[in-house]
Amino acid sequence: MTVFRWVFGVVAAFLASGAIASFALAIAFDAQVWRERAASLGGWLRLFALLWFNIEVWGRVLLTIVRWGR
Repeated sequence: MTVFRWVFGVVAAFLASGAIASFALAIAFDAQVWRERAASLGGWLRLFALLWFNIEVWGRVLLTIVRWGR
């Protein structure tokens, strides 16, 4: 699970840094394109965070069910 968390963390960090950089460019240059990219990357980041959370929770549920049967 540690590798899983690191991989998800690195991808989430890249998405977050891209969203922040795009938002900063949108503010600096008042460009609609960068604002849309920031929103898109933010949406992907939220999706990725929810996927990570669901895998963590259901992984624990599955692990509990498997260990309970012993």
